[in-house]
Amino acid sequence: MSQSIANEIQIESRERRPLRLDDILMNRWFLHTVSVSLFLGLWYWTVYMGVFGRGLCYPHEVLQEIGNLMTRRLAGKGLWDHAWDSTRRVFIGFGIACALGIPLGFFMGINKYFNAFFNPIFNLIKPMPPISWVSLSILWLGIGEEPKIFIIAIGAFVPIVLNAYNGIRLIDEELYDVVRMAGGGRMKEIVEVSFPAAVPSIFAGLQISLSGAWSCVLAAELVSARSGLGFVIVQGMNSGKASMVIAGMLLIALIASLCSYGIDSLEKKICPWRREIM
Repeated sequence: MSQSIANEIQIESRERRPLRLDDILMNRWFLHTVSVSLFLGLWYWTVYMGVFGRGLCYPHEVLQEIGNLMTRRLAGKGLWDHAWDSTRRVFIGFGIACALGIPLGFFMGINKYFNAFFNPIFNLIKPMPPISWVSLSILWLGIGEEPKIFIIAIGAFVPIVLNAYNGIRLIDEELYDVVRMAGGGRMKEIVEVSFPAAVPSIFAGLQISLSGAWSCVLAAELVSARSGLGFVIVQGMNSGKASMVIAGMLLIALIASLCSYGIDSLEKKICPWRREIM
């Protein structure tokens, strides 16, 4: 009750305070606008000066290319079909990585024998870049959808395991002492301390692994793909059209941002105590 009253008083004091220049300058939307404006200005200047020659085009040309892609077909598919194919592959690969990585990292953190058994294998896989698996994925799984999903899953797997493991390993021992003093056993420690304390770290791993999954889309769709945004980018490379390449990159970034926002919203629901930066 007292906390609620304090919050209301704080909100009222903010509303009554006159608008100042530093309020505008430190506003997040103002900073967002300045950041994007500077980026676009630098982009236009770089193209105007011909720094990269024909390897870079103006932003409005990228938007025109996206409009063109929406009205024509590549390999018998429209732009949104290609976008959905990439998104579907990422979701499947990311889902597999979550289903395997979260339990593996969690149990490596809470059980020393489990950790001793799996840690050497994981440390062997950890430094290998996902693109290095392309050849093996073709030999093992052929040239269908399976090798593409496999590469994406590999790219998402390592960050999930690391964050789940570190989320358990870095828990303050005093939290376990509180449960023991209350007469709780090992299962109660896991349910009431280990899992809740590790959830923020697990979500951080999900964000990183989702970025890794989208980063692997291009490598995955180099494997004899006839669809996907990676395929669109490759077609732009082959035809020397920078606008098509950047259009594919921009669409990947937009879809990945929406997915990241979804995970962030889920984290706010599950972890309401998470501290906001701004």
